[in-house]
Amino acid sequence: MENNSLEKKFSKFIVAVSILIPVVVAILFSVKLKDFGFNVEPLSFLPPIYAAINGITAIVLVAGVLAIKNGNRKLHERLMTTAIALSVSFLVMYVAYHMTSDSTKFGGEGIIRYVYFFILISHIVLSIAVIPLVLITYVRALANTFDKHKKIAKITFPIWLYVAVTGVVVYLMIAPYYV
Repeated sequence: MENNSLEKKFSKFIVAVSILIPVVVAILFSVKLKDFGFNVEPLSFLPPIYAAINGITAIVLVAGVLAIKNGNRKLHERLMTTAIALSVSFLVMYVAYHMTSDSTKFGGEGIIRYVYFFILISHIVLSIAVIPLVLITYVRALANTFDKHKKIAKITFPIWLYVAVTGVVVYLMIAPYYV
């Protein structure tokens, strides 16, 4: 299959997934299983796990960039695929937690409250924006269009890294307020 046709083949998929994920997450975020008669215990053990997954994702992303800078394409490919799998597992756990638990309110006051909400809002906005960037970057690698892959990866990497790191920061800032 020609490289450009592979990118074209996946373009509708990328658009659909990039729209579907935030919409489905927003809907599921507001769904509480107990409201539908399901007697499920809150999955309160998940936040530190998915925060750790964000931290591991950040480490894997940096390792992936170092691998390609050192000329190890196969390791880079494995690490970036792992980063995607980690991000997907984070998302599944995040949604599962919010479907079984009430949202935790941030209890900080003063300037720290503004810092928290700035980090949280930028994290959320960029986590939505990074979805198509990651998918396009990955498809360009699959299509062996490495010049185009490298160009978009320079945009994708810092955004994805910011999302992963701020996910940990948000957890650490709100963790004292979990009940």
